[in-house]
Formats: sequence, C-alpha cells, structure tokens
Amino acid sequence: MIIIFVQGFYFFYDFTDKENIDKEQSKWLALQSTVDSLKLDNKNYKPTIYPFNPNFITDFKGYKLGMSVEEIDRLLAYRKQNKFVNSAEEFQVVTKVSDSLLAAISPYFKFPDWVKNKKNHFQTFAKKDYSKPEKIIVLDINQATKEDLMKVYGIGDKISDRILEQKEKYGAFVSMEQMDDIWGLSPEVIERLKTSFVVKSTSNSKKININNASVKELTQFPFFRYQLAKDIVIYRTMNGDIKMEDLAKIKGFPVDKIQIIALYLAF
Repeated sequence: MIIIFVQGFYFFYDFTDKENIDKEQSKWLALQSTVDSLKLDNKNYKPTIYPFNPNFITDFKGYKLGMSVEEIDRLLAYRKQNKFVNSAEEFQVVTKVSDSLLAAISPYFKFPDWVKNKKNHFQTFAKKDYSKPEKIIVLDINQATKEDLMKVYGIGDKISDRILEQKEKYGAFVSMEQMDDIWGLSPEVIERLKTSFVVKSTSNSKKININNASVKELTQFPFFRYQLAKDIVIYRTMNGDIKMEDLAKIKGFPVDKIQIIALYLAF
C-alpha cells in the first residue's frame, strides 16, 4: 500500500517550478510593449527618397518608385536612342506615368545644372550683340594635355588621368567612340568631349600584326583577352592569314568594335 501510495503521489503531483514559469512570463510580458512599438514603427516606416537624375533609373529603382514594367521599358528604350529627358513633363511624355505618380516622384528629380540654366543661358545669349560668331576651338584628343581635358565641365583630376592612361595603352585614339570605354564618363560629359575634341593624328597608334603575333603578344593588345587571342591563333592556323572580313568569323571577337579594332591591326 505504501508503494502504491508513493507511486500515485509521484504520478499525479505537479513538480514544475511555478516560480520560474512566473518569472519567464513576466519577462515576456515586459518585452511585449517594446515589440508592439516596433511593429507600429515598421508600419509607419517610409523609405527616404534622395534626389536623382530620372534618365538613369534602373529596373529596380523604377519598381521602388512605383513605376510599372511598361513605363520603365519605355524610358529604357528612349535612353537606348541616346536621348535624354530634361524635365518632369518630358519624363511623363516618354514613360506615360500617371499624374499622381509624377506628382509624387518629380520633386526628387535632379537634372544637371546646364539643363536648369538652359533657358536663361539662351536668353542672355540673345541679348548680346556679336559682330562675328564665336569660334569653338576644337583640339586633337591625341594632343590634349591634362589641363585641356579638365576645361570640359564634368572632367576632374582623376578622369583626365584615366583618359591619358587609356591613350597611352593604344598609343593614340583612332575614334572618339573610344570615350565610351572609359570608366566614369557619363553620356553628357562624353557629348561635351566630342564637341571640344576630335581625332586628327593617329600616327602614334600602336599596331599589332594579327597574322604574326603570338598568343602572348596578342593578349597585350587592350581589346584582346587570353581566350580571344588563343581563338585568333587557332583560326589563323586552320584558315591561313586573316583578312579584315575574317574578323567577324573568329569566335568571341567583339564585332561591335570591329571598325575601331581594325585600325590598330596590320594584316
């Protein structure tokens, strides 16, 4: 009977430490107000929008702003034509966004200073009386100094050095389209460069004989990486000397730059 009584007591009696449970519950209850406060803050949170140039809206940026896929695609297609929107009104004409969305995001549009002052600039210019039209001095990009480059609005110390370093790699630029390959140059700055500079002398350009150069020598040419240099040698071995029209047949050859690359090649 004693054994049965002890076993029954052990089975039915609650040995849980009620004091510990009460302490844990009180801790959670104390934190509940903090959790509720954080939830409320999260509901009221609105992401901060910083000023931006709408010409460079990406898919992700457009999505975050509330634009539809079709509206973003219209803007990207417009930009592929190398065109720019210069006002909130032009942005709406191109993208066809609603008036409500335009009203919400247009206050954050930030256009270059020269766009903002464009109207005033032309009004001031019209008032002046010039007996002769002002001549724009266009320099040879291959003869330009660092100081010449820095006179272009948007080009500073580092970018001017980068342009000169790129010129040294090639010996000389053969086309102003090569400005597109220089990191840090925006489309607006490239247009200003093309207004102030042209390619005149290309006698210092470094040429490489594509039919005699080894793989190692080809990789030293800025346009050719190792795999492309290897494919050039393989094509040359199998088909004989390479001609201008053969370049597009070589595996991995950058066909969009053939006209520029060919000016650095000797056949």
